[in-house]
Amino acid sequence: MTTSAVTPSRFGGLPSAAARYWPGVAVTGATAIAAQFLSDHYGAPAMLMALLLGIALHFLSEEGRCVAGIDLCAKKVLRLGVALLGMRISVDLLIGLGAGTILLLVAAIAATIGFGLLTAKLLGRGWRLALITSGSVAICGASAAMAIAAVLPKNEFSERNLIFTVLSVTVLSTIAMIVYPILAHAIGLDARATGIFFGGTIHDVAQVVGAGFSVSPEAGEAATLVKLIRVAMLAPVVLVYSLATRNIAGPDDASGRPPLLPGFVIAFLILAAINSFGLIPRVVAEAGSEVSRWALLAGIVSVGMKTALRRVLDVGGDAVALIVAETAFLAFFILAGMYLLGHVS
Repeated sequence: MTTSAVTPSRFGGLPSAAARYWPGVAVTGATAIAAQFLSDHYGAPAMLMALLLGIALHFLSEEGRCVAGIDLCAKKVLRLGVALLGMRISVDLLIGLGAGTILLLVAAIAATIGFGLLTAKLLGRGWRLALITSGSVAICGASAAMAIAAVLPKNEFSERNLIFTVLSVTVLSTIAMIVYPILAHAIGLDARATGIFFGGTIHDVAQVVGAGFSVSPEAGEAATLVKLIRVAMLAPVVLVYSLATRNIAGPDDASGRPPLLPGFVIAFLILAAINSFGLIPRVVAEAGSEVSRWALLAGIVSVGMKTALRRVLDVGGDAVALIVAETAFLAFFILAGMYLLGHVS
């Protein structure tokens, strides 16, 4: 009588391979659900709640049965969430927005990253922090920070920089969601211009939608459209970062040179191309978007679990000044560009 190559475990008869990951995945999933509950009932950003709850449970990632599952969510599940964002992108989005506005967004992304590198140098901070903060500010907040962190060479500060960036852009997005509608009204932006301003400057998608629809349906739709164009810039920026840094090996990089383009970015591009041809049914695209949202939420939880709060606090006031300056620069750049394009009278 032969025995199976996969042995059952004490976790309800799960195969041993699954049992290795199950405790960490389960606690990460439960924490993500708790974060979403707090967001739904108290109005706090889900990403911020996920990050804070994850940091509070840091002890689970230090040793014990949850470590493997937390690592899985911090890498594979998180990258799945980024890849599935491609289902929201299509060529029709680009055509509908107009060449002038698209060029403005591309220029704003490039200028913000350049500004971040220059400012970081003036402040005496490293280029890794500059790339992850400026990229997340310029593109799509926490999602961009996680995608960029996956391709940058690692060092002893990599996880700290990621957590700091996710926390900062989430807080700044929430502040912008409150302040920018007041600013848009004060400078006399119409509904479409307001949507372009929100979509071009606020970091996270959820806060963009919240700010836009708090003004009017037209502003909300324009803001969402512009924001998705910024999300579409994620793959090209990650590719450029990968090309620029792939020959630099950090002390934790034992696997040699990273791939030119990570698999999750390739998946993002493939899904965007398929969606552009209308081959993804609406119900599938909506389901994929929902899976992406939960995967990113779980990813943020697990990244928070892997980082001690004291390490985040060690980042310093100059890092805070850097990301605030990048945020302000992006807002001024977009407003100036809108003025030149005639969106602001």
